[in-house]
Order: sequence, then structure tokens, then C-alpha cells
Amino acid sequence: MNRNGFFVVLCIMGLFAILSSTMSKNPILPLFADSLGVPEYLMGFVAAASTVPGILVSLPAGSISDVFGRKRVLVLSGLVFASAPFLYIFVVSSWQLVLVRFYHGFATAVFVPVASAAIVERSPESKGERVSAFSSATMIGRGAAPFLGGYILSVTGSSYSSVYVSVGVAGVVALLTGLALREHRATGRRTVRRRGEWKGFSHLFRGWIEVATNRGIVATSLVEAAMYSTFGAFEFFLALYLKSLGFDDLLIGIVMGAQLVTVMVTKPFMGRISDRYGRRMPILVGLIIGSLPLVATPFASQFPELVAISIVYGLGLSTVTSSTTALVSDLTSKELYGASIGFLSTVMDMGQALGPIITGFILATTAGYFGAFTTLAGILLVFDIIFYVFTRAKT
Repeated sequence: MNRNGFFVVLCIMGLFAILSSTMSKNPILPLFADSLGVPEYLMGFVAAASTVPGILVSLPAGSISDVFGRKRVLVLSGLVFASAPFLYIFVVSSWQLVLVRFYHGFATAVFVPVASAAIVERSPESKGERVSAFSSATMIGRGAAPFLGGYILSVTGSSYSSVYVSVGVAGVVALLTGLALREHRATGRRTVRRRGEWKGFSHLFRGWIEVATNRGIVATSLVEAAMYSTFGAFEFFLALYLKSLGFDDLLIGIVMGAQLVTVMVTKPFMGRISDRYGRRMPILVGLIIGSLPLVATPFASQFPELVAISIVYGLGLSTVTSSTTALVSDLTSKELYGASIGFLSTVMDMGQALGPIITGFILATTAGYFGAFTTLAGILLVFDIIFYVFTRAKT
């Protein structure tokens, strides 16, 4: 399979995989959790449960794909995408929901860094644009998910089982598409052994140490963590905020989907800018753009205002994330693409896990939504300064 064919098949797999995973949580997850009687202070744990596997397996999955090939690891993630959604149908308590979310999280935790490494490996001259285009393909699924999930809830009288069956169908399609991938000849266990590069697990650990001690990779990963900590919290608690304002399921889906459609449309363009003019400035500017709508959210109550807020936040997200993956690959060798992007994903998932938990505790205090959303804005601005300081000398 040539480079373009592999890319197209991977984009199709990503579309259905992310459609499946996103529809399982946006906007249905907070509403489903609320219907189970999950208390407010535990909502953050429900939201964060699916990101914990990313902390555990993204780095090992990326490294293993460096050695044994990308396809095997991608198909493994497809098995989780195809099986996890049907477990939601049997959930009747908070702890069961947390366990299912935890298992479901392994799918994205493995898929995203390995798919990104495969693209970077095959498109070194245009990796920012290609990774961003792939991300936009997944964003078609991510953007359609809130609308589709909200619509299914609306026409079925809030039948959560119907939504999760649809989620499962999309996951099965992702798995079947992944089976059509063909491995790249330059990767895989036999090639690595022939070159003498595979020395056992000590080889993996040395790669991890090399990546973790690279100042630029660490700074970029911290930015990714900050961006996704706000994204995870904003995505989850914005739905509850809209519900408190009296919006119905369909309108909630439209507001939530607006930011994702924005990312889908703008990210390839931002990736092209990153390839041509550098990675650092888009990251610095994007963090500032992303902070502004977070500050504005507690003061907004009308549908057009909230759609505009969602769009601006999506623009900030796309501006930052169009450069981060490409930047960490710029800062490492080809043999460590999987490890470096896996490290990025691991740190990102730490942020994405902590964001909803911290926000849930703030929301439970008298600070309410004002304190929760302004804290998220502050996180982006603080890490904007950290990234500027850490990368100034390198630039």
C-alpha cells in the first residue's frame, strides 16, 4: 500500500473511531451520568476515567509500534473501539460507568499516538499538514458526534441504549477499516532486528529516557496537557452548564459540535502555516485565543453567544494542536517517532484527566461555573508563559 493509500484508509478508520468514542461522551455522558444519580463531585472522575489509560499505555504503545509495526497496534485499538460501546447498555451504577469508561479509554490512548507516528514517518516533508489533515478527518467524526448523539436522544425520548448501539456500530466499522491497512516495509520486527536496533526492553527504556530528558519535547507536552485539560473539562461541563440554562438535547449538541467543526475546518490550514512558518508562534497565539472564550462562558446565556464561544475555543484548540505533534517529531530521531508522540500523548492525558477532576471540585464550591471556567483560562495563560520561557533559547 503506497503512502497516499495508507493515509486515506487511516483517515477513514480515524473518522469512525473518533465518531464512536466522541458520541459515547458528548453530549450523552454527563446526561447519562446524571440519570444514574452520580453526585456532582464525582462527575469529574466519570469524565476523567477514559483518559487514565492514555497515561498508562500511550508511551508503551508508541514504542512497541516503533519496533513491531504500526498496523498490529492499530488493529488492537480497533478491537476496543468495537467492543466497549456495547458495555454501556448494561451499566446501572456509578462504579460500572467508571469501569466501562476506563476500558473504552484504551482505544483512543493506543490509536492516536500510533496513527500520528505512522503519518509522520511517511510524510516527513509535510508532517504538520498531514497530521492536521488526519486530525480533521477524525474531527469529522468528532464534530458529527454531538449532533448525531443529540438527535438520537431527541427522537428516541432520551434512550441511552439506542445511542450506545450506534456508537458500537461505528466502532465495528473502524475495526474493519483497520484490517485493510498494509504495513510499511521500513517498519516491523524483522526489519528492526536485521539492523541490530532491537535489544529487548532496555532498548525501549533508553528511548523513553532520551525523549523524557529532551527539554523541547517536555515543554511541548506540557502545553498539550494544558490545552487538553481545558478541553476535557470544557467539553464535559459546558453540557451541564447548557442544561442548567434550560437548553434541550438538540441545542446542546449544536453548541458542543460548533467547536469541533471549527477545529475540523481550520486545522489543516493551521498545519500548513506550521510547516511553512514554524511551530512556536502558533502554539503561543493559540493558547491566548483558547483562554478568551473560557473567561466569557459564565457571562453568556443566549444560544448565539454560546455558539460563538464554542467556535473561538475551537480555533484556539486547532491553532495549538496543529503544531505540537509535528514539533515533538522535529525534536527527535525517526526511530523514536512512536516514543516521542506516545510521550506527548501520555502527558496530554494526564492533563485531560486532571482538568475535569479539578473543575468538578471547583464547581462544587461557591465559585460555581465562574470559578471553574476562569480557572481553566488561567491554566492556558500560565502554560503559555512556561512554553515561551522554555523554548526561547532553542528558537
